[in-house]
Amino acid sequence: MMMPFKRQALVEFEEVQSADRCVACGSQEPVYIAGQQAYFNYSTSKRITRPTNADDPNSGNKVLLLSIQNPLYPITTDVLYTVCNPIGSVLRIVIFKRNGIQAMVEYPSNAQKAKAALNGADIYAGCCTLKIEYARPSRLNVIRNDNDSWDYTKPFLLRRERGKGRQRQAILGEHPSSYSDNGYGSHCPLLPLPGNNRFKRGSHDAPEVVAYPLPQTSSYMSHASSSVAMVSGLHPAKMNCTRIFNLFCLYGNIEKVKFMKSVPGTALVEMSDEYAVDRAVTHLNSIKVFSKRLNQHAVIPSQVFELEDGSSSYKDFAMTRNNRFTSAGQASKNIIQPPSCVLHFYNVPPCISEDDLQRLCTEHDVPGFIKYKVFDAKPSSKTISGLLEFDSKTHAVEVLTVLNHYQIRIPNGSNPYTLKLCFSTSSHL
Repeated sequence: MMMPFKRQALVEFEEVQSADRCVACGSQEPVYIAGQQAYFNYSTSKRITRPTNADDPNSGNKVLLLSIQNPLYPITTDVLYTVCNPIGSVLRIVIFKRNGIQAMVEYPSNAQKAKAALNGADIYAGCCTLKIEYARPSRLNVIRNDNDSWDYTKPFLLRRERGKGRQRQAILGEHPSSYSDNGYGSHCPLLPLPGNNRFKRGSHDAPEVVAYPLPQTSSYMSHASSSVAMVSGLHPAKMNCTRIFNLFCLYGNIEKVKFMKSVPGTALVEMSDEYAVDRAVTHLNSIKVFSKRLNQHAVIPSQVFELEDGSSSYKDFAMTRNNRFTSAGQASKNIIQPPSCVLHFYNVPPCISEDDLQRLCTEHDVPGFIKYKVFDAKPSSKTISGLLEFDSKTHAVEVLTVLNHYQIRIPNGSNPYTLKLCFSTSSHL
């Protein structure tokens, strides 16, 4: 059973001895799958349980569970309808965001063709990848039509207002034929759909490409179409412009950060575009940092003053090399991930040990990690990478906020190493 958001899977063997051999083999020499080292260990589950006939294509399952990996752009019912409806008439869609972004799509009959056609496809080039399973429910219950749920058999359901004069405009049956610029200076081709050979495609067949537009923000975004986010609930003594950058840069390029003097504990974060704001708001809203719960929404910029730690209330990050979305190639390397209790660290000099990293946490008055794993590196590698597990998600967020982009200096070294941190897809080590 695949667990897409954790980048993990469960494998059930017929006999315990087979599992023993698998774990032993994996620990003796590195195993690489698609260029990534895989790790094998025992699960706490005694067996894999799935709903009766859920994975049987002949069971007539009509509801699909879609997991959207690396969601660089917002996902709404408009987008999923446009993607799924060409395969078969979509009845209902429900989107939920408990751990990453998932959705259920209901068809009038067996959804096997839609699963075969869409599983593994990118909604937008290089991102928003669909991982699809059969869902447990046989029917979806939708109480309103909006960006997160829609019943296409009941167009009269109440729509949720998004502000004055900003009602949702549904796609519903339209077949867009053009697409907008993706913000990286090139156009963004979208989901490959099967041709008239109906859902069967050989590995050497070139798929037809259907171009869907990048959604227009007036009908698309659940937040104001602004590239500026307002963040409230900031700790007055422990948060500053740089620390806000360290956290928000995981979701898009940061242009400027400015604290508001008239509203203590509140800052404006200008990002490269409204999609970056939406990613940050989706994944960071209501998380705790230094015992304060962050709240975010879009707004417009006020005067520069000194924060409690002595730093300026305003900082321009437009030219910093630490922005991680400066090109399409660089952006595609980022995995858009909600906060977790495991941090991935990289760009660390090989001479730095587990104790050194633990000491770094202590020196900066942030929680220490409880588990440490370093990845195998080539002998010629100039840096190392690995994982740090913390007691809680809050502790991991605080460490990332303070230590991301910390300059590590080594004896006789000419240039410092910039410590890079991001949230891992692993839930524990």
